[in-house]
Amino acid sequence: MGLTGLSLIGHNRGPAVDEGLAWRRHCWRQARAALLPTLPIEVLRTRVKRAMDLGLDYKTYASVRAATGHDVVAFLFSSNALRVTVARGVMPAERAEKLADVAAGRIALAVGRVDARAMVEANAVLDRAFDAPALWSGFGEAGRVIRASLERVPGDRVVLVGDTEIERDWCASGRLAGYLTAERYFGGGA
Repeated sequence: MGLTGLSLIGHNRGPAVDEGLAWRRHCWRQARAALLPTLPIEVLRTRVKRAMDLGLDYKTYASVRAATGHDVVAFLFSSNALRVTVARGVMPAERAEKLADVAAGRIALAVGRVDARAMVEANAVLDRAFDAPALWSGFGEAGRVIRASLERVPGDRVVLVGDTEIERDWCASGRLAGYLTAERYFGGGA
């Protein structure tokens, strides 16, 4: 068997890698379209309503559902995202009003010198509050702190709303469903 015979082993007789680009593009489009579900209108309406109940736009809600396969059952807010500081223990009225309408758990993480107990007492719209991971916490320690704050709520059903890059990292360490910036969740106000 010559060298040409060896080159045929395992070859599927398809086009060379540099040929057939249009055909491969067509195949990928077809495969992708087949993966996307066609939802009945009533399911779509229910999900749009659920997104509104959570204070999310539908696109954000749908992307979280698609990524995790689960509904959002709680939010984890940093005190930075809520605009709660040591000097100002109460969040701005616009944020409190939005949270009052959220049909999901509302858990807070007190960052820095903000006291978790005082934060939840001053902000009745919060279900509970915990101390956030320390700035010097490693990935594993931050994850343990985040998961402990969720108590029995599975992390893949919780969206973290934060305001800094460190808080964005908490999403991965806590194995949460997703991360939203405070500006995206609350809008530009307060």
